[in-house]
Amino acid sequence: MLLFGGLSLVSLFSAACSAYTPLSDETLQKLPSSGTDFDIKTGAILAPILRTRVSGTPGNAAVLQHFVDFFKKELPEWRLEFHNSTSTTPLSNGLEVPFRNLIATRDPPGTRPGDVGRLAMVAHYDSKISPEGFIGAIDSAAPCAMLLHAARSIDKALTKKWEATADSLELDEQQGVQILLLDGEEAFLSWTDEDSLYGARALAADWEFTYHPAMSTFRTPLDSIDLFVLLDLLGSASPAIPSYFKTTHWAYKHMAEVEKRLRGLGMFKSSPNHPANVAKRENKKPRAEPQFLPESDKPADRFYGGGIGDDHVPFMARGVEILHIIPSPFPKVWHEIEDDGEHLDMNTVEDWARLVTAFMAEWMDLEGHFDFPRTEQKQKREINFEEKTEFAIP
Repeated sequence: MLLFGGLSLVSLFSAACSAYTPLSDETLQKLPSSGTDFDIKTGAILAPILRTRVSGTPGNAAVLQHFVDFFKKELPEWRLEFHNSTSTTPLSNGLEVPFRNLIATRDPPGTRPGDVGRLAMVAHYDSKISPEGFIGAIDSAAPCAMLLHAARSIDKALTKKWEATADSLELDEQQGVQILLLDGEEAFLSWTDEDSLYGARALAADWEFTYHPAMSTFRTPLDSIDLFVLLDLLGSASPAIPSYFKTTHWAYKHMAEVEKRLRGLGMFKSSPNHPANVAKRENKKPRAEPQFLPESDKPADRFYGGGIGDDHVPFMARGVEILHIIPSPFPKVWHEIEDDGEHLDMNTVEDWARLVTAFMAEWMDLEGHFDFPRTEQKQKREINFEEKTEFAIP
């Protein structure tokens, strides 16, 4: 991505999902953690992404295969599609470099693609060609891992919801979700309109003129996107994410509210007031609580249309509503060799994974559809109750 000024490509209309139901405190507390899946050496989700993965190289292909294997094994109900394109680059000596986007979609059963509005959760998976050996942990291995974790975390709840509402789902309630893992975001030589966003530019251009069948609710796949949420540069400590666009400030506020609730419930490991962090210091008094998303109350006259070149730009230029989750200022390791697994703040990474999962669950109206494992203590209480009840019955 590139920071620049004066970007004026802003959508004119605000999308709204058909339902946005806050999760209960109990559900927020029981959302699955990433656990060992985010271990930088052995984690089943994150570790395979922490490698060089320049577009068109074997490393890039290996990471794409990791994504495919994850969905086939863990999320077989998701429909996988590849979007392939080629382009020359300033370093390819006239040769065409392949760019491969992966699109994973989960729609309500029995629906037609043209009748389903979708939440699109997006990150790029390629890495920068220089400096040599660049890993790109925040940019954007960790965001990709967050999306895989979140998709798995809500998958069974989606199934349960759609089974429960199969006979009552109205046309305007047909909401699906997509994970877009985009290739070719990074510039090969220096950031220009032609040397950047290769995969995003190709996908947005193709989707603009890919038409759904006549009489569909949505004309094209672009029209089907209710909100395009782009995650980038996430995983360093103490991020601050502005609200970039006035037309999606309502969605930013929803995510910020979830963050506040998670912090209040003691679920954010990076919080200075998390019990584990309080226990480590002598002064146990509560400290000021930072916020990843601090601009919930941003005045209406303070929106300037953004200023960061990233994968959202080709979509925004075509009228798609964007929620850009990227810190400002950028983390210090941005485009430096230090942007590797060892420089991730793992508490922050896990907090983002939980927050993204909660946001997706609320957007998809999944409250009441999660089946969480009962704790051993709760199971014991229920067994004791059943035993006492059984003996009490004549």
